[in-house]
Amino acid sequence: MRKDTPKHQGLRNQLVSILKEKGIENEAVLEAVGKVPRHLYVDSSFEQFAYKDQAFPIRANQTISQPYTVAFQSDLLGVGEGDKVLEIGTGSGYQAAVLCEMGVKVYSIERQKELFDHTRELLQQLGYRPTLKFGDGYKGMPTYAPFDAIVVTAAAPNVPNALLAQLKVGGRLVIPVGEVGEVQRMYCITRKDEKSFSRAVHGDFRFVPMLSDKE
Repeated sequence: MRKDTPKHQGLRNQLVSILKEKGIENEAVLEAVGKVPRHLYVDSSFEQFAYKDQAFPIRANQTISQPYTVAFQSDLLGVGEGDKVLEIGTGSGYQAAVLCEMGVKVYSIERQKELFDHTRELLQQLGYRPTLKFGDGYKGMPTYAPFDAIVVTAAAPNVPNALLAQLKVGGRLVIPVGEVGEVQRMYCITRKDEKSFSRAVHGDFRFVPMLSDKE
């Protein structure tokens, strides 16, 4: 297991400063980013660049999201300590770890078996205990619903109804929507009551595609 050193902490502090400059003001999010050792979530060949504000490739042709994107989505969720959050796309585990550091109860689902096995072991080694599931993110985790918030960390061509159904009233779904290979729009969808939702758009991003059992 690679180590987390004072040098790494210094680089995290610099990253937090960059995120503040880019407009992230949520102190809980910034504090969490300042604690999670991102260099342990990337391949060792990328370690020296781990605290740059950019995405990197990981296993199974996926990516670890840009720290700004992780912070931006975490902020949009509007959650605090003790809230239940469903993450669609565990990926490297970095987003889940940030939410865990915020005191959130994390439930996360991953479609890629290679990635799921690796990330589950890594999170355990680092002391994070989210509830992890191998399966189709389009279906969510109805067993544990309803959730205070749901975050999707891959591009979806549309908003899955199953995820909307698993939101609490007042809960938020943060999801990048758009076709693969194009820029996606970040939606924050709030459940107003049993049958109605409000939608807001929060800029353009680029994500890897969200996979289902059909792919």
